[in-house]
Amino acid sequence: MMTNIPNLDELIRMALLEDVGDGDHSTLACIPTTATGTAKMVAKQDGILCGMEVGERVFHFVNDSFYHSQMPMKVTPLKRDGERVKKGDELMTIEGAAGVILTAERTALNFMQRLSGIATQTHLLVDMLDGLHTQLLDTRKTTPNMRLLEKYAVKCGGGTNHRIGLYDMVMLKDNHIDFAGGIEAAIDRTHAYLKEKGKELKIEIEVRNLDELEQVMAHGGVDRIMLDNFDVETLKKAVKRIDGKYETEASGGITEVTLRAYAETGVDFISVGALTHHIKSMDISLVKK
Repeated sequence: MMTNIPNLDELIRMALLEDVGDGDHSTLACIPTTATGTAKMVAKQDGILCGMEVGERVFHFVNDSFYHSQMPMKVTPLKRDGERVKKGDELMTIEGAAGVILTAERTALNFMQRLSGIATQTHLLVDMLDGLHTQLLDTRKTTPNMRLLEKYAVKCGGGTNHRIGLYDMVMLKDNHIDFAGGIEAAIDRTHAYLKEKGKELKIEIEVRNLDELEQVMAHGGVDRIMLDNFDVETLKKAVKRIDGKYETEASGGITEVTLRAYAETGVDFISVGALTHHIKSMDISLVKK
C-alpha cells in the first residue's frame, strides 16, 4: 500500500510548493473562494492505473494546508491501483471548493500519469515473459525522492523490486571491483565488512565477460551474479556454467525486442532501468463534471 511510504505528505507538500509558489493567481483571480464544483478524472488511453492514493491526498492536502478551506473535500475513487483501465474510464470524482480542485489538478495528475506510465510499461514487459520463470526487476535509476513511489508502480504493473537503495543489499559493480583491486579482493573485503558490522545482506556481483565469471565461480562467496551486457548466446553459456549454484541476473541494453530471447536462456532475473527512467506517462485528464 502507498500508505506505507514514509514522508509521502512531505513529498506532496514540496511538489505543491514548487507549483503554487506564492499563490495560484490564475485561480485566485477568477474563481470566488465560495465557489464549489465537481470534477472527474478520466483515462485518455488504455493502461494500468497507479497513484490513486497519492492523487487523492493531493486534493485533501491543498484543501487543508494551502487553502485552509472550511468546505469538505470529497474524493471518490472509482478504480484501484494495478487495475487495467480503458480509454474513457472515469477514475475518480472530486467534490469541493472549485479553487482547491483547480490548484491541485496538475500536481495530482503529474503523480498519477507518471506512476501509471511506469505500471503500464512494466505490465507490457511482464506479459512478454509469460510462461517463463524469469522475473522482471527494476533498478535504482529512479527520479530523486520518487523512488519508493516508482518502485510501487513497478509492483502494480506486475514487476519485482530489486534492492531499494544502497543499504539493503550489496552489489559489487565493475567500479567497485576495479577500485578494490579485483574480484577476490572485493568479495573478501565485503565479507569482512559485513562480519565487522554485524550485517546480513545478500551479495551480488557484476561480471562483464566469461573470464570474470570463472573467477567468481572459482572463488564463491556471493548470492547472485549479474551478467552485464552479455549477448544472448554468451548469456546462455553463462547460465549453463552457473548451473543453479547462484541466482543469475541479466542486465544492460535489454529491450522489448530482445527481452523474450534473453529470458529463454533460463536466467532468473532481468533488470531493466528503463522501467523507471525512460517511460511515457499515461494520458489522464481532469474535467468539470
